[in-house]
Amino acid sequence: MKFKKAIIPILMMGLGSSAIAKVSQQEVNQLGNSLTPVGAQMSGNAEGTIPAYSGGLPQDSAVNFLADIYADEKPLFTITAANLDQYKDKLSDGQIAMFTKYPNSYRMPIYPTHRTANYPKQILDKAKKNAANTELSSAGNGLLNFDDTLPFAVPKNGLEVIWNHIARFRGGSVQLNTAQIAVEDNGAFTPIKIRGQLNSPNYLIDPYSKKKDKNILFYYTQYVKAPARYTGNIFLVHETIDQVKQTRKAWTYNAGQRRVRRAPQIAYDAPTVNGSGMRTSDQMDMYNGAPNKYNWKLVGKQELYIPYNAYKMVDANVPYADILKTNHINSDYARYELHRVWKVEGTLKDNERHIYAKRTFYIDEDSWQVSVADHYDNRGELWRISEGHPLQFVGVNTQWLVGTTNYDLFTNKYVVDLFGRETNPFVFDTQVKRNSFSASAIRRMGKR
Repeated sequence: MKFKKAIIPILMMGLGSSAIAKVSQQEVNQLGNSLTPVGAQMSGNAEGTIPAYSGGLPQDSAVNFLADIYADEKPLFTITAANLDQYKDKLSDGQIAMFTKYPNSYRMPIYPTHRTANYPKQILDKAKKNAANTELSSAGNGLLNFDDTLPFAVPKNGLEVIWNHIARFRGGSVQLNTAQIAVEDNGAFTPIKIRGQLNSPNYLIDPYSKKKDKNILFYYTQYVKAPARYTGNIFLVHETIDQVKQTRKAWTYNAGQRRVRRAPQIAYDAPTVNGSGMRTSDQMDMYNGAPNKYNWKLVGKQELYIPYNAYKMVDANVPYADILKTNHINSDYARYELHRVWKVEGTLKDNERHIYAKRTFYIDEDSWQVSVADHYDNRGELWRISEGHPLQFVGVNTQWLVGTTNYDLFTNKYVVDLFGRETNPFVFDTQVKRNSFSASAIRRMGKR
C-alpha cells in the first residue's frame, strides 16, 4: 500500500516495550541543533509543506491566547470522499474509515502548517537533562532518574514515545472549565459541564519532599457543575507514575448520597465517568495511565494530516449545536495541518485483558501529544477513532488540547470534550495546596 511507503524507518523501530537503550551524549547534543529542544526534527520537509521549526509562538502573557491568530487563512484544499484516494498516504486508517462511513458529510479542511509549539526554558532544560539520564524501569512501567516532564526527547522505542505523551508538560497548575458531551446517533446531546483542577507536584503551594512525591505525576479533581441531577459529583485522582508498583489512587463523591468512595476501577478500559460508555478511562487526554497491558512497537515517523491550531473550536460565540452534528462534528470548525508524527502500535499482551486488542497512536513530534488514535476490537476490526485538537497557550508556553473527538463506527455515536464556551475555560498558575486533593476536601467541595 502507498500508505506504508510514507513511513520513515528509524533505528530499532521493531523493538517492543522490553527494549531499553541508553542515549549517548552525542545524541543528547542534537537537541537544539538538528533536533528541536524537545526532540522534533528541526528541518522542514523536501516539498516545503512542513516548514522548518523556528522556535514556535513566543510567550506573551498579555494576549488572549484563545483569539484566532490565523482567522484570515483559508483552506489550501479540502479532503472529501470524492478525492480521498489522492491523500490516503497521509491519513490514518481511522480517518479513512470516517470518509467511508460518512461519505456525504465528513470533510477535512487542510490549512497551511504552522509549528507553533513552544515551552518554557526550565522545561527545555529538564527535557535535555532527562534525555541523558531517564530510563525505563525494568518492566517499562515506570521511570528512573526522571524530573517532572518529557522523559525521552530522543526515544529509542515505542514505549518511550508513549511515556513522552503521558508525562508531557501541561502548564503545571491549571483550572479547567469544560463540557463533556455524548452525542447520540440522532444528534441529541446534553452537555455535562465540568470544573477541573490539574496540578503537577512541583506546582503546588506546599510541595512535599521529592521522596514523598517521587511516584506522583499529577493530582486532579473534577467537579460537575451541570446538569442539576449531577451537580456536586466529584472525581479525585492521584496519578502515580509506576501504576503497577503503586496503583492510581481515585475517589468519587456522590452528592446525592454525600459519600466518598474509593474508585480503583477507574482505569484501563473501565468506562469514563461522563462518556455514556463510548470511551474508556485510558482514552481521556487521548491516552493516559499505565502502559503495561500492551507491547508497544515504534513503527517510525510519517507525515499526517492532524488537527492543529484549533482556534475555531474555542470560539465562545459559537453554540454547541453549531459544532455538534449527527455522527461527527461540523467540519467547518476543524482545522487540519500536515505535520510529522511518530507512529506507535500497541498490541495487547497475551496475558492481559482490554476491550481494545490493538491501538495505533500518531504522536505530534513538536508537542508529544497523541493527535490521532485508532482503536481495534478483539476481532481485529477498527472500532473507534479519536482525534485531539490542540493550540499553543502563549501565556504559559505550552501546547495542549482544547478539544477531543471520539467516534464509534459501530453505533454512529461520539463523545467530545470541548473548551472555550464556559467562563474562564483555562486559568493557569492557580494557587492550590496539596490538601485540596484529599478525600475530605472533595466531601466539602460537593455541597450543592
